[in-house]
Amino acid sequence: MAQKNGRILLVEDDKAIAESVGEVLNAKGHEVVTAEDGDYALDLLENEDFDVVLTDFRMPVMGGMEVLESVRKIKPKLPVIMMTAFSTADRAIEAVKKGAFDYLIKPFEMPDLLEVLEKAIACSRLTAKPVSFGEETLEGDAIIGKSRRMQEVFKDVGRVAEKPVTVLIKGETGTGKELIARAIYQHSDRTGKPFVAINCAAIPANLIESELFGHERGAFTNAVARRIGRFEQADGGTLFLDEIGDLPPETQVKLLRVLQEKVICRVGSKEEIPVDVRVISATHQNLEEMVAAGEFREDLYYRLNASVIEIPPLRERREDIPLLAHYFLARYAAEFSLESPSLHKSALKVLEEHDWPGNVRQLENVVRGALIEAQGFTISENLIRQALEESPGIPLKGPESDGAVAPGFTEHIRRRLLEASRGELEGAYEKIVEDVERELYSQAVEVSHGHQTNIAQWLGVSRLTVREKLDKYQLFPKRKAGGKGESS
Repeated sequence: MAQKNGRILLVEDDKAIAESVGEVLNAKGHEVVTAEDGDYALDLLENEDFDVVLTDFRMPVMGGMEVLESVRKIKPKLPVIMMTAFSTADRAIEAVKKGAFDYLIKPFEMPDLLEVLEKAIACSRLTAKPVSFGEETLEGDAIIGKSRRMQEVFKDVGRVAEKPVTVLIKGETGTGKELIARAIYQHSDRTGKPFVAINCAAIPANLIESELFGHERGAFTNAVARRIGRFEQADGGTLFLDEIGDLPPETQVKLLRVLQEKVICRVGSKEEIPVDVRVISATHQNLEEMVAAGEFREDLYYRLNASVIEIPPLRERREDIPLLAHYFLARYAAEFSLESPSLHKSALKVLEEHDWPGNVRQLENVVRGALIEAQGFTISENLIRQALEESPGIPLKGPESDGAVAPGFTEHIRRRLLEASRGELEGAYEKIVEDVERELYSQAVEVSHGHQTNIAQWLGVSRLTVREKLDKYQLFPKRKAGGKGESS
């Protein structure tokens, strides 16, 4: 998911550098406010909100370390990124140990700056954005549910939040596992420290260790500078490892050691660095089956699941669907500056009867799509059915839907071309290719019973590509009875 643009406080006494960095960040859509010294920066922080502080290390009057210490007192959750010369790199490492989110060694490449800022902005918003339970508030995120199943989830969060244990969150894709992780963090005694999230499935296998543990300069090709990893960024706080089942076997071994010894080693280094991090992990996969199949380490599994929270799929808590639908309607109506429309009873019935293989995430997308089409008027049954039919890869039950691609490619292509000739469809080529690709992956999921490794081998693509396509088309396979395939 692309990170939204952020509001950045740039503390830099060198006007040329400040202008250069500011121009690049503004061009990328970020809002940059510049302070020439630390005193002015702290005045700004007292009165304005920022996502990140980006500060030089060496400055007259008040240096970067003093800025860091002051920011930690004023706004302890606000990420601070240090900029430093090679000669002070070791001091920058010390700054990280004292709470800096990351550092950049001058002269740095702008893509490196943008990458670090993206992570910091994500961390800032995950840390600051509140998660409420069962309250239909438009401020922050809400975990909506009055069903007995969700009330049990709320109780589980309360039981484990302040206990110093690892937590494993289980649930199908789209059930809201990250929201639960953030709620645990926000109700813990680590709430004043960072909350750092990483999707293990989204990082290539050859980079995951560097992402988690950091690396030394020269540890591998393109490792031009020492970098800290997510464990160091989360020191004192919480690290959320989403899709933990996709962690490569060799990384599983190193993660187990970190959990046992509470130390990390950057890639390319033998130095042990102590870290104090609470780990919350999540998965949509059946880790017990993966352990039995030798695909996941048993000892790591038992380290991760000191406490387990299972989030029910939406089809098993249908009484929550009206609450969720009205919550998303109000939220997106406010975001789009539209009048919040009513939801016709027949439209609500369609929502309540649907099985929602994509769970809450799919319901949110359907309601948002229907709201845009309604433009403030009553949302009818037809609008909901249309939004469901357009929900990628998930055909609506009943005679009105024939799936993503009509029987016979020739017939389907002809229908699309006729739509284009009538001016009803733009970009027919891309749309047709997308339809075919959706059907290809849909059939591959069915034939493989959701086993993504098999799909990757059959199609000659990477497993990461498979996961990206399944997520793009919201293909959520159900495991065949008795099978050990992956669900998505």
